[in-house]
Amino acid sequence: MNRAFSRKKDKTWMHTPEALSKHYIPYNAKFLGSTEVEQPKGTEVVRDAVRKLKFARHIKKSEGQKIPKVELQISIYGVKILEPKTKEVQHNCQLHRISFCADDKTDKRIFTFICKDSESNKHLCYVFDSEKCAEEITLTIGQAFDLAYRKFLESGGKDVETRKQIAGMQKRSSRGSRCWIQDLETENMELKNKVQDLENRLRITHVSSSPAGSVTVKSPSTDIFDMVPFSPISQQSPTPTRNGTQLPPVPSRSAEIKRDLFGAEPFDPFNCGAGDFPPDIQSKLDEMQRQRWRGSKWD
Repeated sequence: MNRAFSRKKDKTWMHTPEALSKHYIPYNAKFLGSTEVEQPKGTEVVRDAVRKLKFARHIKKSEGQKIPKVELQISIYGVKILEPKTKEVQHNCQLHRISFCADDKTDKRIFTFICKDSESNKHLCYVFDSEKCAEEITLTIGQAFDLAYRKFLESGGKDVETRKQIAGMQKRSSRGSRCWIQDLETENMELKNKVQDLENRLRITHVSSSPAGSVTVKSPSTDIFDMVPFSPISQQSPTPTRNGTQLPPVPSRSAEIKRDLFGAEPFDPFNCGAGDFPPDIQSKLDEMQRQRWRGSKWD
């Protein structure tokens, strides 16, 4: 194994300092995966990790699974592992957390580095497969370390501390975002439950107010001719019949009495009395009654 951090003094770097300090160097490779290791560095440590991940790769290959391709972005700030098409960051390994980097001289395609995880504080060994650029990628990471160390010396260590503070703020911000998303999901679930409860209440109210469950006021019973039976109390408040029509109002006694074709008043047995005849007719009637009474007395 060849460690990139112990390069020869007479070997020149492959990239300009500006390319790594102001930008990044991209590479494409296949990602075999990562596994936890007990030590932060060592040739035997990475050799065991490579052997373990190669065996897992053969098992996945026999099951028909392909090795995922990734894009590596190397700079003085670290190594980013992205999905090539969507550019989604899968892993962000900060440079000050990388403790070892090497390529396999027995297998020119394999290179690896050990990085301390920011959340679990465990040492993880990342293993990659690049057919042509394994050694070049290892040297690029070594150059990034060299530039970062020079910048550390020039700034008196302030720049590295600033980067650590920024990384810590980003970590806290990421955790805060996750908590915020969880709060939104909880609130959304509570609102859904409230809406469901309101819908259930409205459904119950609709069923109780439907014609099948409503109480209707019964109309007065009618006879076979669909007529409301006569009642002295009901004359003042006409009641609609079953077919929806109302009875005509009963004319009052005080209303004007209509006369017939000859100008005579119609006969009304309920409204007939002695005072209703003219005086001459009434006197003749009285006289006829007296004569009849006398005749019956003589007899």
